[in-house]
Amino acid sequence: MATNALYQSIELLSQEKGIDPGIVVGAVEEAIALATRKYYKTQENMRGELNKETGEITAYIYKTVVADEDEIEDPVNQITLAEANELAPGVEVGSEIRMYRDTSPLGRIAAQLAKQIIFQKVREAERDTVFQEYAHREKEVLNATVKRLEGQDVIYDLGKAEARCPKREQSRLEQFSIGERVRVVLLKVDRAAKGPQVIVSRAAPELVQNLFQSEVPEIYDNTVVIRAIAREAGERTKIAVQSRDKDVDPVGACVGMKGMRVQSIIRELRGEKIDIIEFSEEITTFAEKALQPAKVSRVSISDLTEKQLEVIVDDTQLSLAIGKKGQNVRLAAKLLGWKIDIKSEEEKRQEVEQQMQALAGGPTTPIEQVNELGEAIIQKLVAAGITTVEALADMTPEQLEEIPGIGEKTLEKISVAVRHYFGHFEEGEEPREPAVDEEARASAAADTENKSEGESETLTPRAAEGTAEAELENAADVLQEAESLRAAEAETDELEASDELHEALAEEQAEELRETAEELAVENVSPADEEESEDEGGA
Repeated sequence: MATNALYQSIELLSQEKGIDPGIVVGAVEEAIALATRKYYKTQENMRGELNKETGEITAYIYKTVVADEDEIEDPVNQITLAEANELAPGVEVGSEIRMYRDTSPLGRIAAQLAKQIIFQKVREAERDTVFQEYAHREKEVLNATVKRLEGQDVIYDLGKAEARCPKREQSRLEQFSIGERVRVVLLKVDRAAKGPQVIVSRAAPELVQNLFQSEVPEIYDNTVVIRAIAREAGERTKIAVQSRDKDVDPVGACVGMKGMRVQSIIRELRGEKIDIIEFSEEITTFAEKALQPAKVSRVSISDLTEKQLEVIVDDTQLSLAIGKKGQNVRLAAKLLGWKIDIKSEEEKRQEVEQQMQALAGGPTTPIEQVNELGEAIIQKLVAAGITTVEALADMTPEQLEEIPGIGEKTLEKISVAVRHYFGHFEEGEEPREPAVDEEARASAAADTENKSEGESETLTPRAAEGTAEAELENAADVLQEAESLRAAEAETDELEASDELHEALAEEQAEELRETAEELAVENVSPADEEESEDEGGA
């Protein structure tokens, strides 16, 4: 009776664990054989045998029959034909001969060893069964019951196996009680795990997709298709949907009447926010919608091969587009599958200005070329990192006053020196000296010609005197301008050959102007003036 009860127990265990009874029987037979061999302290091959009808367990040693001693390779597990015929007449070469051992004296230690082996084999068989059951069902949504909590992990009962949900796969908004029924996503089956080898998740995007399929009939019958999902569990989910029927609004179908459909999903996810976006094949349009609720000014593709977008938003919309801790733009990038570089209008304007300055700026001028500054001021500016005239000109008086050693007087001196520098040398301008000299030469030639025609003789002495004074003033102005140009040119270093030629020409023309002015002064003196001067001299 007891033996029959043993086999009944094996069948019950097999049903409970969901494994084949033959696996349990095999484990029992192996355990008995191992325990018997250990008891008899032998290395001979041994097997156990369970009689299913009577429940009797036996153990025996088996040896292979060989023709003669010359063919024996393993004396422990092989026997000659002659020896075998003595034990069991009629055996043939290649067959096995059994020698049964008594299992009754095994004792408690052997029974404990057999028990451990049986449990180990049953556990291995159970894990194999679980693997075969769930290995091909990854990303599938399963109904589960919360069984227990192990530290930060939640253990679920799937019916045929236990599943583990690690902390990283949980939503921060969710807390479950024992016995609560929930839906989970099967991530993988880990055969190497010590505990439950089925890993499930409540943070996977597939959970949201399954919930929408359950709540939205249009998604279930493929009238509306979910094209992409980006999720940060417990925070926000963005889902892109597209309608295959032009008469069906995909976003409206997912939201439902008064938001009933999406609210049901939000309740299932314990209050997680959900953004439903209409999918677009045009990536720039899709990006604008993906960044909702922020309003986007424009979107452009900055790098097609690297899949990178540049998004420009209004200054007031920048923080909304980026989202809390960058969440909105991060989810949008994940939804699109593109990298997003988001900028405000002001940032973009500054970037364009810098690019324009880089294109049109040309070579910079060392600050040492402004001789009016003096060595002491130049050293202070260079120490502050200002090494070019252009950088000095871009600085405000407040910024200059922050430099150590720069006071009001020094600031005024710097301002004057920079104005003088840029007043004489404007970028792209040629020196104006040749043009001035041409005008002076033309004016002097015209005056000389007029004198040769005798026009000065028709003037009254006072008129002639006024004309002479005016011409002298004009000549002086021209001479002063030529001197200023020549002085300015002297301040520039490393003049090229053309600049040296201009300087020589300017000096020659200035000399001609000086001689012309003196001739005009002599010729325009009236006879009356000469007499007065002689009388004064005589007096």
